[in-house]
Amino acid sequence: MDKLKNVEVVAAVIIKDDMVLGAKRGYGEYEGKWEFPGGKIEPGETKSQALKREIKEELNADINVLIELRRIECDYDTFHLIMHTFICSLKNKLELLKHDENHLEYSEIRWLDENNLDSVDWLPADLEVVKEYKKLVLK
Repeated sequence: MDKLKNVEVVAAVIIKDDMVLGAKRGYGEYEGKWEFPGGKIEPGETKSQALKREIKEELNADINVLIELRRIECDYDTFHLIMHTFICSLKNKLELLKHDENHLEYSEIRWLDENNLDSVDWLPADLEVVKEYKKLVLK
């Protein structure tokens, strides 16, 4: 069996008024699935720098990176995901930005409280983050 390629990313669990931000993918292999916004770490970036850059690029927002929530590892069909998740707060408003001229990065964003956190179709790694968030934050 071939070894899966490692993909290392950061993800923001952005919290506001006891709600967390979920984002629905607007393109690609996992279009329509929900995730916590974020992306790949560029060479020379810290995880915090990468997260701030990704959120600015994807949602035109500035965030405070507060604490690391958890490192998640998850196998997908074509890669092994290593995802570093961080609890974050917003400094300003969010807006959906285009991935390119034809696609939105995210087709929808939604603030989810503890009652509707399970109402969206999370990607497998992000579902693990939801479970961790519930354990730590929704005690």
